[in-house]
Amino acid sequence: MASVSYHISNLLEKMTSTDKDFRFMATNDLMAELQKDSIKLDEDSENKVVTMLLKLLEDKNGEVQNLAVKCLGPLVGKVKEYQVETIVDMLCTNMLSDKEQLRDSSSMGLKTVIAELPPASTGSALTANVCKKITAQLTGAISKQEDVSVQLEALDILSDMLSRLGSTLISFHSPILSCLLPQLTSPRLAVRKRAIIALSHLVPSCSAAIFTELMKHLLTELSRNESTSTTRTYIQCLAAISRQAGHRVGEHLEKIIPVLVKFCNVEDDELREYCFQAFESFVRRCPKEMSPHIPTVIGLCLKYITYDPNYNYDNDEEDDDNAMDTESGDEEDEETGDEYSDDDDMSWKVRRSSVKCLEAVMSTRHDMLQDFYKTVSPALIARFKEREENVKADIFLAYMALLKQTRPMQGWLQSSDIMGKEDSSLTMLKSQVPNVVKALHKQLKEKSIKSRQGCLCLLTELANVLPGALADHIPALIPGIVYSLTDKSSSSNMKIDSLSFLTVILCNHPPEALHPHVKVILPPVVACIGDPFYKITSEALLVTQQLVKVIRPLEKPSSFDSKPYVKDLFSSTLKRLKAADIDQEVKERAISCMGQIICNLGDQLGGDLQPTLKIFLERLKNEITRLTTVKTLTLIAGSSLKIDLRPVLAEGVPILASFLRKNHRALKLMTLIALDIIIKNYSDCLKPAMIESVLSELPSLIGENDMHISQVAIMLLSCLTKVCPSSLSKISGSALPEVFNLVHSPLLQGGAMNAILDFFQALVVTKAANMGFNELLKHLTGPFYGSQKSGGSTIMHRQSYYSVAKCVAALSSTCPKEAINMVNHFIQDVKNTKSSDSVRILAFLCLAEVGRTMNLCGQKELKKVILEAFSSPNEEVKSAASYALGNICVGNLNEYLPFMLNEIGSQPKRQYLLLHSLKEVISSSSAEALKPYVEDIWTLLFKHCECSEEGTRNVVAECLGKLTLVNPAQLLPRLKKQLTSGSPYTRSTVVTAIKFTITDQLLPIDALLKGCIGDFLKTLQDPDLNVRRVALVMFNSAAHNKPSLIRDHLDSVLPHLYNETKIRKDLIREVEMGPFRHTVDDGLDVRKAAFECMYTLLDSCLDRLDIFEYLNHVEDGLKDHYDIRMLTFIMLARLSAMCPNAVMQRLDRLVEPLRATCTTKVKAGSVKQEFEKQDELKRSAMRAVAALLTIAEAQKSSVMSDFTSQIRANSEMASIFESIQKDTISSTAATETMDTS
Repeated sequence: MASVSYHISNLLEKMTSTDKDFRFMATNDLMAELQKDSIKLDEDSENKVVTMLLKLLEDKNGEVQNLAVKCLGPLVGKVKEYQVETIVDMLCTNMLSDKEQLRDSSSMGLKTVIAELPPASTGSALTANVCKKITAQLTGAISKQEDVSVQLEALDILSDMLSRLGSTLISFHSPILSCLLPQLTSPRLAVRKRAIIALSHLVPSCSAAIFTELMKHLLTELSRNESTSTTRTYIQCLAAISRQAGHRVGEHLEKIIPVLVKFCNVEDDELREYCFQAFESFVRRCPKEMSPHIPTVIGLCLKYITYDPNYNYDNDEEDDDNAMDTESGDEEDEETGDEYSDDDDMSWKVRRSSVKCLEAVMSTRHDMLQDFYKTVSPALIARFKEREENVKADIFLAYMALLKQTRPMQGWLQSSDIMGKEDSSLTMLKSQVPNVVKALHKQLKEKSIKSRQGCLCLLTELANVLPGALADHIPALIPGIVYSLTDKSSSSNMKIDSLSFLTVILCNHPPEALHPHVKVILPPVVACIGDPFYKITSEALLVTQQLVKVIRPLEKPSSFDSKPYVKDLFSSTLKRLKAADIDQEVKERAISCMGQIICNLGDQLGGDLQPTLKIFLERLKNEITRLTTVKTLTLIAGSSLKIDLRPVLAEGVPILASFLRKNHRALKLMTLIALDIIIKNYSDCLKPAMIESVLSELPSLIGENDMHISQVAIMLLSCLTKVCPSSLSKISGSALPEVFNLVHSPLLQGGAMNAILDFFQALVVTKAANMGFNELLKHLTGPFYGSQKSGGSTIMHRQSYYSVAKCVAALSSTCPKEAINMVNHFIQDVKNTKSSDSVRILAFLCLAEVGRTMNLCGQKELKKVILEAFSSPNEEVKSAASYALGNICVGNLNEYLPFMLNEIGSQPKRQYLLLHSLKEVISSSSAEALKPYVEDIWTLLFKHCECSEEGTRNVVAECLGKLTLVNPAQLLPRLKKQLTSGSPYTRSTVVTAIKFTITDQLLPIDALLKGCIGDFLKTLQDPDLNVRRVALVMFNSAAHNKPSLIRDHLDSVLPHLYNETKIRKDLIREVEMGPFRHTVDDGLDVRKAAFECMYTLLDSCLDRLDIFEYLNHVEDGLKDHYDIRMLTFIMLARLSAMCPNAVMQRLDRLVEPLRATCTTKVKAGSVKQEFEKQDELKRSAMRAVAALLTIAEAQKSSVMSDFTSQIRANSEMASIFESIQKDTISSTAATETMDTS
């Protein structure tokens, strides 16, 4: 501490020097000290530093002054509170000084201090006190109106404060508003502008009363319309308020819009511009409230995008007129002072603002896409001839916004009605493509680089949205592209945009359409490969790579002669491939491009091929380029031209093998794929040593830590097994044990499982020593028998039973002769009373998997063995036996299905297990094989619809649903007919059955379901509570898997769905449990199901929801039972991201239930579970709060600010909240840096 004080004293002494350089260096050193986290100042040092820095603000030297201002920032956090207040007092006083320089430095100082104050959300007393001191002085300075420069600075500082610390100033909001409103009529436009900015920062955090007062004032003044100048200001103010707090403006729009529409017809260009800017803001910020006014706004925009009263567009001489306009405008301005000048023409601002407003409408209203193509699109295409460059750029951007909205939606949630709309929109766009090209192709040769770039960006977007649409227009577009690439005045960005467009054209259009133009395209592209600017080179190499595919497509025969172009393509790419001192991106693109040349044209390279492959070998050894080279070698090795890679394989394969031990996932994956293709296509060139180098690395890659790498590694093993039988001994010794470990892993499934099945089938065919059928079977099933012998010490995971059974079935299908003995062995295991349960379960599952593909009719005692197992005391044995019966029946329907149906009818005790077997039969058999038995099964199932056991009814429902898929046209109407059944059990079974007909795959039943789903949804009004619950579950399944089925019914279904979210007192009853009374809510399960449906609708049908009505029920859910509150907290977090504006409008009402949850305390003496539940509720509520705080406006809300202060004031809540915020930040960071290779 003493040394710091001494050092600071020395610096302060130097600051008093007469030499300005000494003062500057000392102040600079002081700033460096203050920026250190470790520095601690004693009270005396604090006083001296503060006094000196305030003195230096008046220094004669400007640089010293600026440094003193910068020092104030770090100083705020290092000194005591009263010192900060001293600084602020002095700065406020100086700001009103007569000296302009002192005023400026003090204003900058105040801004610096405000920027460094702790945020309002921390509830810092320092922030509150400093703000109160500054605010009173600022409002005074603004109101006096003595010196405009002081006023402007004060307004600036006030804006900064309101922006950062608005919620701290709540007590001052009223005087601030009173002080700012008169400034809107100031004679100085700069004052008005800054007053508008300050007001826009005030509205996010002010109370509802103050906001209403402000809106009333603006609307009153607008209706008075005293002068056009102030009217413009008020409209600008409305737009600014909407941009900052659109969620609050919505309720006032009904009054605002008619006023603005009226002003659009006033002959004042600036006024119109501000009206359109306001419209744009409303469209983006208040989408729901603007819905009724959208047609009016579009009409006005279309009217005014053509508003150019001082210019006559002559279509015949359009280009000449534009050229004359741009060239001779300046000369005319100089010569004719009194005549009309283009500088006086403000109509372009009206056109630009109306176009931007249109862009906002198109970006936010996907539902109106077809209307846009009928009205807006032709109008925009007609305006591509716009003479003003900036307006033209915005017209292009607006049209691109329309194209982006037209892009087909990606993903499995895409519903058929959305697809239908998109198809019709794409059809309409396709019909307008000729007009677009006609309007743009001449502009591609204009002198204006900005116009050309706009054209290219638009055409690129068009080609991406509608691949192949420009095929007929390529002859019109190529000259413009070549012009941009060869024109000396073209900027680098111009060339890059031209090359990007060319890449898209080459990728999205058939080679035949481009063949006539290769001769013209190639020279400028080759020239660009040699360009000194690396980004142009990189883009040109990308074009070349695509061009190679066009010149000689390998997928289909082509008559185009590629030979004349090979030399130019090869030599220009080779030059870049050889260069070592070039940008990383160019290196990678050169490798990829040369790889494509060799892949498609390798047979025409002659003697150049082998030296080039040697270069690839060098690049393979380089850490920076190795991944790209591996991808390229994969491409070459897979070429249908059978490129000769022998000279590089001897050295290349060991290098590739070494990559398998690198800690680089993407490199390992690509290397495995490359080796797989090399081994398949070049097995005759591989020596044992090369194969061994690969095999030695594979065992370490096979494990449950990374299933995808394991999958690809096992696929490589399968390839080696088939292609290189000599490697089998090595495989059995090292890799095979790892594969068996993986088979017994609980995580094995999907692609890795299939790879293992293929591997075992390949292995057993070789009949190699120690790897025959019986040896592999022993290794697979050994651990299960081993646990029996050792007294069951090894517990195998349930998943591993299924994995082993599938492997056994794969071996059996390859070796059916050996399989017969194995089946007998498994039957004996099941019959043996000494067999452990694990052995019996495995035996049944193996019999199931084998029986599915093999006819086991020869096993006469099998039925008896399975039926006996149904009486086992072990539930898992019974389940496995049921599974086995079902799958064995799939392999032999004629014998087993009648037997099973007979058993279901005659054995009520075994009914549940037998129905599970039947479910397996229906799920796994083909529709054709089942058809003869459909009637018998259907009749049997409906006999069991009335079962009082819900579990049995659910299995019956699943069987009915899956059986309906066999013959939907006949069976679906019969299901529908049962909805009128008098039994609620039957109705609930039928509705549940429908749930099983709805999958995320496209099925023939979909069209039939769409026609009658409305009848099944009517069960949401069923008098029986359980029927309504299963109807909600079915609705949820439809909303999740096939939203298109229910989207058109939402208007009629949602009221009934929302009705089920309400707490019904008639369903709440009290149950006496000894001396205690327990409350039971019979409606809870239905409410949970309803809220789960609401959650699903957020993902699939958000555009069909009235989000405010939806929020009403979310708000009710926040006060409901524990389970429902947990779900609605998650819903609220999702809504914060998906509909921030709507959430902001309801923030005050949503925060209260969150506050109630966070502050509720469990009664003393409650059981441990109650404390845990309340703790989890608090955490979930806090997660919802953290999600709400991601909305920018929420952080400025006074209600939210109070709540977060309350959280931070309570140490327990504060610690939970901090941990949640850290988790949120870390999970976001993890998502951003995730390895997506």
